Amino acid sequence: KPGLGLNLPQWNPRTVPSNAVHRPVGVIQNDSSGKKKKNEIFVDILERITVLMSANGFVINSAIDGSIQMKSYLMGNPELKLALNEDINIKNQGVGGLHGGYGAVVLDDCNFHECVDLQDFSELRTLSFYPPDGEFAVMNYRITGDFRVPFRIFPYADQQTPHKVEVTIKVRADIPEQNYGGNVQISCMMPKGTASVSTELGPGVTGQSAEYLPAEHKLIWNIKKFQGASESTIKARVTLSSPSPNAKKEVGPVSLTFEIPMYNVSNLQVRYLRISERHKSYNPCRWVRYVTQSSSYVCRF
Repeated sequence: KPGLGLNLPQWNPRTVPSNAVHRPVGVIQNDSSGKKKKNEIFVDILERITVLMSANGFVINSAIDGSIQMKSYLMGNPELKLALNEDINIKNQGVGGLHGGYGAVVLDDCNFHECVDLQDFSELRTLSFYPPDGEFAVMNYRITGDFRVPFRIFPYADQQTPHKVEVTIKVRADIPEQNYGGNVQISCMMPKGTASVSTELGPGVTGQSAEYLPAEHKLIWNIKKFQGASESTIKARVTLSSPSPNAKKEVGPVSLTFEIPMYNVSNLQVRYLRISERHKSYNPCRWVRYVTQSSSYVCRF
């Protein structure tokens, strides 16, 4: 029966992004026009990632700060059960058995909202709670183990003459090809003595732009939609105002900002969201989204 549990993370193509942000907090059964308000609940699995990598693409350190955010506009006050992957492990907590093994999600640390009953968490990885109205974080978690970083950066600087440096930055999207990074911005620091920068993007690219900000000595490269399993390259020819044979040492670091909808790096998944309400007619809308954002994403030259 479709109302019982969500088979995730299949995403309904008709689903629009949650506009619950713009709604009043709390459940209003009727608005001024006398229409009934929707009976619905939104779950966002939001992960912000921090990555530092070297010029050859090797990850020096990385972390995920994750949160399961919920916005509840449910009528009445039903109990909810939110089930996560059964293979979640929490470091320094010996809850074992069916958890663990290769591919398990290992959390360094996590905490829960005070409304959450953890009785079934250690065995079944299920959270039970009566949601407060409006927005709240069901659970926050942190992961510092190895994970597959969504973007690899390969920067290279070549000092061609004492007046000229050529900088090449290649970025590869290591996410499935059906996913994409939205509003990707790559920035790279340029030498202090830069007089001008001319940029060259790949042949036939669309939805990309580049500019040099002289006041900040920074090259900005924007990619509106960076498709998974693809790569993009920019070439920047830097002219220096006075000869500087070590100018290439002043290039970098490169940093990225991005948002990847319907994708998460940790593999933490919502298996189902059940609403324990006896009436068959009680079947609110449930929206579940995954979002990965950059927190600090840096590559050194």
